[in-house]
Amino acid sequence: MNHATLRKQLINTALAMNTIGINQGTSGNISVRIDEGFLITPSALPYEECCPEDIVLMDLAGNPTGNQKPSSEWRFHRDIYLHREDAGAILHAHPPWCTTLACLGKEIPSFHYMVAVAGGATIRCAPYATFGTQDLSDHALLALEERNACLLANHGMLCLEKDLQQALSLAIEVENLACIYGQALQIGEPLLLGQEEMDQVLEKFRDYKQ
Repeated sequence: MNHATLRKQLINTALAMNTIGINQGTSGNISVRIDEGFLITPSALPYEECCPEDIVLMDLAGNPTGNQKPSSEWRFHRDIYLHREDAGAILHAHPPWCTTLACLGKEIPSFHYMVAVAGGATIRCAPYATFGTQDLSDHALLALEERNACLLANHGMLCLEKDLQQALSLAIEVENLACIYGQALQIGEPLLLGQEEMDQVLEKFRDYKQ
């Protein structure tokens, strides 16, 4: 897929992210892998004002090319692409329920079998670090080991997938899980599925995707 098409897809995905309600304003950021590195949404530019030329091209050394500054979170995008060959697109947002749990430092445990959609028995919460820093990127990489999504303490949510459409779909699913878990906590302590059951679900998900 050529750069022009991917730039348009990035903008459309960012707009959809806000329309759906998993993000607001200029917070959050999205990127997609290309041969030269990755394309990423710009810093502090409202998505509805963004045009394809505003999307920033970055190499994997962290050097930007374009007429805008890259998102302040470009480091964890770059580091995920360096460490995860399966990452074709990355989405970071501040969904209300994910962010609520993140502000409590809570992971999403195996309260529902669909937690496995993110690749493991839990959706971890990475420790807090200042936005845009290498520390935050390092924490995120650890939380994403054998996972495709994580929460970022006192911050938001981060996920990766093969392409932009799948990344958006995963973000929506993780926010839905966070919402259900948050509501369940208001009533009582949810029952958790055991590791053996989650392993079975993970195996069934692998067959389903194939």
